[in-house]
Amino acid sequence: MSQLNFFIELTRLKKPIGFMLLFWPCIWGLTLVYDFNSSLNNYFFFSFLFLAGSILMRSAGCIINDIADKNFDQKVERTKNRPIASGKVSVKLALIYSIALCGLAFLILINFNKFTIYMALLSMPLAFTYPLMKRITYWPQLFLGITFNYGLVLAWISVSNDISFVSIAFYVGAIFWTLGYDTIYGFQDIKDDEIIGVKSTSIKFKNDPKKFLLFCYLVFIVSLIFVGMNMNFKLFYFMFLIIPTAQLFIFQIKNLNISDTNDCLAKFKSNNFFGLIVLINIFVGKLI
Repeated sequence: MSQLNFFIELTRLKKPIGFMLLFWPCIWGLTLVYDFNSSLNNYFFFSFLFLAGSILMRSAGCIINDIADKNFDQKVERTKNRPIASGKVSVKLALIYSIALCGLAFLILINFNKFTIYMALLSMPLAFTYPLMKRITYWPQLFLGITFNYGLVLAWISVSNDISFVSIAFYVGAIFWTLGYDTIYGFQDIKDDEIIGVKSTSIKFKNDPKKFLLFCYLVFIVSLIFVGMNMNFKLFYFMFLIIPTAQLFIFQIKNLNISDTNDCLAKFKSNNFFGLIVLINIFVGKLI
């Protein structure tokens, strides 16, 4: 039972915010491209596959991240008790877990068309090199955004078997969304990170973070407007955009206190609700 508890702790299964932030771009892309005049069976089936894949790949990613950051995590107050950093789980066992999770994710992947499979496999190096970026650049959150939102493009391809400029534009916007929320998340560890030499956008923009966050979230909102215009959505879609815009600019930026770790965590977690708002927004555009 203790090993099961360690596995759950290692994969952060008790913290669904992680895999949900991976899942939201997938379901956005799927909903955007899907023809709701056809049978809904494939929509629900693909939704389930992307959710399962998000859980599995996020869990594997957490393990790889913890292996790579073992020495760093031991020096950071928030992470020093993680299973690998604390020695509760060996690196060898953690690697076995990660390989098993990737194997299960591959079984999910082969249910899609060949183009989706090829594009997904091309993204694997990105998924496993992200933990190294914080050692060499102040922009690891950018690489996280590229990785975390790739499912948006995969979801589009899974239905259309093609890549469109709309999906790419939305993907780019979503990258900046992640760049924003993960910068907020990084403020929790900024003191420890500076001591041990870890780089992040939180450190790079610590003196004036709100301008940077404003730019990131503005890019995402512009991408939503671009999507609506190119998908010929009606006025209701654009009116509804007021809600996600307010959530980002007022709740997350205006009211942010980067010195309060609890506030940073709350703002970060609110992006799960934000993901749902965007999904509803897309449904409004598609169905009304």
